Amino acid sequence: MIDVNELRGNPEKFRLSQRARKADESLVDAIIAADSRRRESVTRAEALRAEQNAFSKRVAKAQGDDRQALLAEVKELAASVKTAAAEAEGAKSEADALLRRLPNAILDGVPAGGEEDFVVVKTVGEPRQFNDFEPRDHLEIGELIGAIDMERGAKVSGSRFYFLKGMGARLELALLNMAMDQAVAAGFTPMITPTLVRPETMQGTGFDIAHDAEIYRLPEDDLYLTGTSEVALAGYHSDEILDLSAGPLRYAGWSSCYRREAGSHGKDTRGIIRVHQFNKVEMFTYTTVEESYAEHERMLAWEEEMLAKVELPYRVIDTAAGDLGMSAARKFDCEAWVPTQNAYRELTSTSNCTGFQARRLNIRERVDGAKGTRAVATLNGTLATTRWIVAILEHHQNPDGSVTVPAALRPYLGGLEVLPVLQT
Repeated sequence: MIDVNELRGNPEKFRLSQRARKADESLVDAIIAADSRRRESVTRAEALRAEQNAFSKRVAKAQGDDRQALLAEVKELAASVKTAAAEAEGAKSEADALLRRLPNAILDGVPAGGEEDFVVVKTVGEPRQFNDFEPRDHLEIGELIGAIDMERGAKVSGSRFYFLKGMGARLELALLNMAMDQAVAAGFTPMITPTLVRPETMQGTGFDIAHDAEIYRLPEDDLYLTGTSEVALAGYHSDEILDLSAGPLRYAGWSSCYRREAGSHGKDTRGIIRVHQFNKVEMFTYTTVEESYAEHERMLAWEEEMLAKVELPYRVIDTAAGDLGMSAARKFDCEAWVPTQNAYRELTSTSNCTGFQARRLNIRERVDGAKGTRAVATLNGTLATTRWIVAILEHHQNPDGSVTVPAALRPYLGGLEVLPVLQT
């Protein structure tokens, strides 16, 4: 959530952000007007309450007819106080509801526009050239090595579900374990997180539970399945005051993730690129707003370190404002080359959410040892997911359908150098 004092003091910053996001600029002025009504109504209610207290003191000292007259005035004033308090509460609810609709203000340098308006920051490595044989896609390879079973996944759970088995299961565990080891070495506390959360946690992270078609809901229990462990990790310190004097608090969450993939009908229907359930290791950091920019660069570097370990060519993009989502002020994606699609596909992303999530979840820090507090900054970044298997299988495939294991992954697969084709 935005700091309304900052918005009131610099509304043009937020208008420009909305314009870059291709979102409604008038929301900024609507919030300012609602906040003005809120402040006016609160002032009026407080003035009436003070007047009521003064009259109460006069009543206590009055005698006879004067007392009866004052009591009548106090009764009338009490009704006015009650009305003013109700108006103040209504104005506050209106202002809060509008404020929760406003996305985070983007940071300087974020490209304006929508999904296709990203800027390529850098490209690392060269896409592999298959001069000697026609590359197979990840599903064909996965079936040859006995790693992926889509048919039985659909039989058991429906479309966009799958089984990872044999080498597929081992490969995912190896990848996620390597990611967690790297996170721990970088100072992250490993966490296995809940994948069902309360609505206030989901909303606090920045998801619109009333209208977000991606979210799985369990209405009978009033719980929500998370699409990332970011949600649970963001809620971990809700309503707390953190001590950041020793530096950022870093957590690495391992969880299954669930997404409805609404609106993706006909897209990526083959294989495990776009599925309803997958596993992920996610970095999450609490830090100061001032430190958040450097932490964001560190998170990107840790993601690139993982991509280097699995020996994949990739590019880093600076995501355009209209594709940031509600909470992010800036987001970098790492996209790996997928040979059979002749395209880069997202494997990781890292976002700086500044104080947006922390305000919604009431997560603060002390300011210079004083009594005052302020919102912390939160950041998140992916270290590995199930989707990485797609790029690994395709990029490291051999003519017979076997797959060469990247050197860094081999210790996590018992020293295995090649994922072999099953003998038929």
